[in-house]
Amino acid sequence: MLPLSLKNLIDHFSKLPGIGQRAATRLVFFLLNQPSQELESFAQSLKELKNKTKVCPNCFNLTSDTLCHFCADKKRNRLLICVVEDILDIIPIERTRQFNGLYHVLGGLLSPTEGLTPEKLKIKELIARIKKHTDNKNSPPLGGAGGDFTVEVLLAFNPTTEGDATALYLERILKPLHVKITRLARGLSTGGDLEYADETTLINALRNRR
Repeated sequence: MLPLSLKNLIDHFSKLPGIGQRAATRLVFFLLNQPSQELESFAQSLKELKNKTKVCPNCFNLTSDTLCHFCADKKRNRLLICVVEDILDIIPIERTRQFNGLYHVLGGLLSPTEGLTPEKLKIKELIARIKKHTDNKNSPPLGGAGGDFTVEVLLAFNPTTEGDATALYLERILKPLHVKITRLARGLSTGGDLEYADETTLINALRNRR
């Protein structure tokens, strides 16, 4: 029988995604052999996880400051907004180094069977962000003086039924706002997941968006 302190920690680790009892036990015994200073730092990080992590009021990404890293960066193209389902989808897109705009996290995809209706996603907030630019007469049109649009909205969803349905819905409600709407090219396999897509596939999907 293991000491209660170890058993409790194993139970906590085994609740994590993809971690069973055996893997959780190995992790706990690994930590047991670490210096006390390392364990104290690890424990402190866990305490700060909730206390010091906030949601960016602009794009709904995670941050420890007032705005997230991307919204606070003045070098990013503020007239290019990439709409993603989840915060984790931002990571692989950033790895490609092919996107220099801002993000907007919807918080899910349309799925009536799961109760995810338009009202439960950050769609109203997206419309409000776009209107700030489209209503601003000083914002230059895309492509210079001869451009027709002020803002480009890139819909970067997983190539699934829910992703396609959400993209079609957003295209319909954003069309009256006179924005350029693009989608990732179909270099991504149907039913795939952005989080696990390789960099080359994502780079081509970004470059060939339409």
